[in-house]
Amino acid sequence: MSQSELPLKPYHWSELPNGPVIRQSVEQALSPWWPRIFGYFMLNLGPLSHKMAKTGVGISRQYSLFDEAQANIEGDYCQLPIQNTSIDAVVMNFLLEFEADPYRLLREVDRVLISGGHLVITGFNPLSPMFMGKILPSHQQDIPWCGRFFMPSRVKDWLGLLGYQVVADERLLHHHLLKEMKTDNIWSHALKSWLPSTGSVYVLVAKKLESPLTPIQLKRKVKRPSWSTAPSASRAGHAPKSSDKY
Repeated sequence: MSQSELPLKPYHWSELPNGPVIRQSVEQALSPWWPRIFGYFMLNLGPLSHKMAKTGVGISRQYSLFDEAQANIEGDYCQLPIQNTSIDAVVMNFLLEFEADPYRLLREVDRVLISGGHLVITGFNPLSPMFMGKILPSHQQDIPWCGRFFMPSRVKDWLGLLGYQVVADERLLHHHLLKEMKTDNIWSHALKSWLPSTGSVYVLVAKKLESPLTPIQLKRKVKRPSWSTAPSASRAGHAPKSSDKY
């Protein structure tokens, strides 16, 4: 996908359907995790990550990176101007949907993240009522339906290939979000109770596993010799008698 073919991407929470509700739900889901994430440096990728509250996070130095003047660092997500293994935590809110090569973005994030560091990812779940916007022509060119929705299981597979352990996996907002969401929606409550995996927003928290200090050498198979045992006298038939002639 060329640069000119890239879909529109959100710069403000208000550009998302029911954006304030989505933001509040994501902040609430992540609130128990911020005190568990600590270190020296946190990187907020994208304006939505920069504009999200992170109450109680154990990292004082936070930097934001996107292509606006409000960012601490202006740069490309797939070519981060950051040294290898120098970041303790990375936050990515709704970025994979609007990137030409989302796996390349994850590899670049993995490059700058330390061993034991945390990666927070939020995105839109295609197996949810929100997929209705993908079907309706009147919404296909709107944010966020103009982007590509990836299965949470696929994102977890990517993380597994990069050596991450998913420590939190949650679904939020069981609603199509095509119109204003009401808190007393009986269908949303029923769907959450019966099909909890169909939430329109997924939240993943992953931890980068530490690699072993010494590589584990593969065991080489030793070819067994093709020797055969010599036949013994007891296998030849009968034992010799005293009357037998030699």
